Amino acid sequence: MSAEDNVESQFQKPGDLVEQDDDTGVMQLESLCMNCHENGLTKLLLLRVPFFRDIILESFECEHCHFKNNSVKSAGQIQEQGSKYTLDVENEDDLQRQVIRSDVSTFKVESLGIEMPKGESQLTTVEGVIQRIHESLSSEQPLRKEQAPELYDALEPIIEKLQKILDREGYPFTISLDDPTGNSWIAPTASDSGNKYRRRDYPRTHEQNEELGITADPDAVKTEGKTLESADDLDDLDIVDGQVYSLPSECPGCNKACFVNMKKVNIPYFKEVYIWATSCDHCGYRTSEVKTGGEVPNKGKRITLKVEDEVDLARDILKSDTCALHSDELEVTVQPGTLGGRFTTVEGLLTEVRDQLHGQIFDIDDTTGSGGDSMAVSDKEKWDRFFSRLDSAIKGEMKFVITLEDPMANSYVQDMCAPAVDPKITTEEYERTEEEEEELGLKDMKVEGYEADEQTKDQPVEEQKS
Repeated sequence: MSAEDNVESQFQKPGDLVEQDDDTGVMQLESLCMNCHENGLTKLLLLRVPFFRDIILESFECEHCHFKNNSVKSAGQIQEQGSKYTLDVENEDDLQRQVIRSDVSTFKVESLGIEMPKGESQLTTVEGVIQRIHESLSSEQPLRKEQAPELYDALEPIIEKLQKILDREGYPFTISLDDPTGNSWIAPTASDSGNKYRRRDYPRTHEQNEELGITADPDAVKTEGKTLESADDLDDLDIVDGQVYSLPSECPGCNKACFVNMKKVNIPYFKEVYIWATSCDHCGYRTSEVKTGGEVPNKGKRITLKVEDEVDLARDILKSDTCALHSDELEVTVQPGTLGGRFTTVEGLLTEVRDQLHGQIFDIDDTTGSGGDSMAVSDKEKWDRFFSRLDSAIKGEMKFVITLEDPMANSYVQDMCAPAVDPKITTEEYERTEEEEEELGLKDMKVEGYEADEQTKDQPVEEQKS
């Protein structure tokens, strides 16, 4: 069944008036107005958003009371993981980026410490969301001035800063969009570099699954914070290399109880890593990820590899979840957090990058290769050339250079000449930036003297005063 048929089957009932414009694809049907309880008209349009997925634009209008409303909904299912987007808005182009907000997402202006409440879905721009927040706060200021003067005084500076942003005088500022369903989105651009645009996927908690109403098993166990065996045995547990440990968890696919398997492996000339794999017996969901162990290094690491033949494509490569990947020859840039942690080969990593990008741009079921309703012909030709070049690299038909830049120094490329120097690999250390330190949470981390603080915390108040 196509997405259009699926939409129609959900809304069409006996007695409903359903019309569809073959030219525009807009579907119309009668529906009850919740304001005057007369029949109004709902219009539905299925739209494919490039780099994202299918969405449904919904618009309602009542000719009796003239009530109007519009919203945007995902045409697909809830994603396996939630997602959080963070963007540093620095210019007009960033302000005009497209934003899709679901009704359970949270939009924050991080620089001002304010957020837009849940409950309203939108297809708009960054400026559009900022404008909505400004109107919502400023419209009730006269009433606050009379009834809550303290709140009025506290909001005045924030409203002024929002107005400066709308007047193009408030750059730069940072926004974030957090959606546990994974169906919200801030548009990326080809010029994004460094930590300007960040996306992080995360597993939902049991409580979030319950809030979304997708917990399939009412007897599902809340497993957050549970350990390999029990909390009492954790301090005395020695994790043995090569041994598999199982942790009780909740499947991201069907939300039933499953197990996450963990195994510690030592990589020669590198460090210890932990391989995590989830397998669900109920729905067949499978996933894997790699985490590195050991202490936090003082500097980041940048690894450059010259790929010249099939032997280089077969090199083992570990890309941590904090690592960025870049190649000028392939015109590929993978931001930190994308793909998660991966322990594979150079060929395998490029294949994952290709498959994920192709699925986002052309969609898995897109047999026409149109790439969405609003993708220009020139953009499609550009992406066709990009994927053709990437396919040639995966087949070993072209030479290229890839660079792994990891502020946590947790990434690795197999050295074919170890312990001697490999001429195709260049490794250098670099000082982390203030932004990277803040993003990784290292500025707030205390690694010395915390024992004394803990002892002081446990002392009675009278002893601390004395």
